[in-house]
Amino acid sequence: MISLRRSDALATQDLRRRVLRPGSTGVIAGDDDLAGVVFVSAYDDEALVATGNVRRGSFPGANCPDEAAWRLRGMATEPARRGEGLGAAVLDVLVEHCRAEGGALLWANARLPALTFYARAGFSTWGQPWVDAEIGPHQVIRLDLA
Repeated sequence: MISLRRSDALATQDLRRRVLRPGSTGVIAGDDDLAGVVFVSAYDDEALVATGNVRRGSFPGANCPDEAAWRLRGMATEPARRGEGLGAAVLDVLVEHCRAEGGALLWANARLPALTFYARAGFSTWGQPWVDAEIGPHQVIRLDLA
C-alpha cells in the first residue's frame, strides 16, 4: 500500500544518491539541513519508492519576489517503479505545500530527460538549457502557483 508522508534528508539520502548521482558513494552535499526544507516521500509499506523536497529559494529570473518563490529539489523515484505515478503524487503534495505557504512560483533545475514529466504537471521551461559537468544537461522549469 502506497502512503505519502513527510520524511527527512537522511531517510531519502540513499535513493537520491542512487538516482541523481549514480556511481557516487558519498553523501550528497547540499543544503538539506537548511531551515524550512520540506521532504515528502512515497512509501510502499515501509520501503521508500519516491521522494522530493522544497524550500524557499530565489528564482534566477525576474518577476517573483524572493519570499514567494520556492525551489524544488531532489525528485527521485526508484527506477523499477517509474511510470506508476509515484513521483507525480509526491510532486502534487509539494506543490500544495508551497501554495499553502503563500508561494507564487515553484521552480527547479530539471534534467532534460525529465522535462516531459514536469510538463505534464504544468511546468514550463525558462531560459536556455545548460550542462552541469557532474550530472548532465539541465533546464530551469517554473510553475506559477497563484
